[in-house]
Amino acid sequence: MIKSPYRILTYFILLLLVAIGTGWLVNDLAWVLAITLLGWSAYHLIMLVLTLRWVSSKKADPPELPGIWGDLVYTFYRKQKSHRDREAALTSIINRYQQSSAALKDAVVIVDAQDRLEWWNSAAEDLLGLKPLIDRHKSILNLLRDPRFIRYYKRRQYQDPLELLSPINDQITLQYSITHFGEGDRLLVARDISRMKQLEQVRQSFVSNASHELRTPLTVMRGYLETFLDQELPRPLMRGLQQMEQQAHRMEGLVRDMLMLSRLESTRHVTDEYPIDIHQLLSDIKRDAIVLSADKAHPIELIMDPDYDLVGQDNELHSAFSNLVFNAVRYTPAQTPIVIRWQITDTEAILSVEDKGPGIEAYHIPRLTERFYRIDESRSSESGGTGLGLSIVKHVVIRHGGQLKIHSQIGLGSRFCCHFPLDHIIRLENLTSPPHNN
Repeated sequence: MIKSPYRILTYFILLLLVAIGTGWLVNDLAWVLAITLLGWSAYHLIMLVLTLRWVSSKKADPPELPGIWGDLVYTFYRKQKSHRDREAALTSIINRYQQSSAALKDAVVIVDAQDRLEWWNSAAEDLLGLKPLIDRHKSILNLLRDPRFIRYYKRRQYQDPLELLSPINDQITLQYSITHFGEGDRLLVARDISRMKQLEQVRQSFVSNASHELRTPLTVMRGYLETFLDQELPRPLMRGLQQMEQQAHRMEGLVRDMLMLSRLESTRHVTDEYPIDIHQLLSDIKRDAIVLSADKAHPIELIMDPDYDLVGQDNELHSAFSNLVFNAVRYTPAQTPIVIRWQITDTEAILSVEDKGPGIEAYHIPRLTERFYRIDESRSSESGGTGLGLSIVKHVVIRHGGQLKIHSQIGLGSRFCCHFPLDHIIRLENLTSPPHNN
């Protein structure tokens, strides 16, 4: 540690006093002062040269210098050693992080605020095809060019992961997750979920095949039941046949929904997108809802933005929107208003179905889109629902890049909202006739 910085000034003043006294004694003050100052300057110049030589050399131990120069060198040495120790500790942490991340099977990529690649692990080279000597500091959007990834990346809403095939191996399915950190930087993690997808496909194939195989016996049963119901039969037998016919009809609806849900789950994205005349689609659904309402006489209001339509698959969107509207008709008390609204905001498009029914308790809402989840088993059975409607809605909306949100309060009613990104919206003047699959 450097001693008092005034010590060197004290030495200098004492040296001047001695020089003045000596010059007065020898009667040559000027020469004595000149020689003294020259010696003082030469001494400190030599000390400075020795210090600089040590600083520029790679020697660890400082030179043994006298006085304040020794204090200065020792203080500098301590700070230098402390800095080297901190640098070694940080280097060790970075090396451990790189070694641990390199051992991960998941691809880890750091992207800066300008979308340029800063760092990635070895798994990113295997799963994403990144090349360490070529791709560093290149834009990630120039290397991962799938339009769905670009759309997901630019949307900056990463609550849900994105599933895509690997850009270098179409036998590998990757799940992309992105997290913000720092000043606009992003951490991208790509996980190989091929095994999980294969197991899911096995399950879906089983459900699909089982549902498909059930259609033929159900059709035969309904045919015979309809034949028997046309005959004059005893009342107890007729009542039993009618109930059988109702349950067979319900079973057919369940099989149909299971087949559709299995198809929707097979991919998370729509393969063929067409402009949809959503105004006509919602008008048709409203007409069918009025027929379904019948004696309940629900006032159904349709409010639509006149300038925009949606891009997607007509039959899937019809199924999703009709499920929401028909559920409102089934579970809303008679003569209670229902509002269907299609609106465009600055950030998204929203299709909402709002009713003034009994509402749903908050703890039910997160589970409403689960398969076969029922709030009230008896009420659902009476309505003829299959328990798959909201699950179908959820998957259709996800396949169209959107999100299903449910808002409800007991006694105040419910609102089911399908939120779609603006890149799935088209102005009416750009609309072309889509193929109708209904």
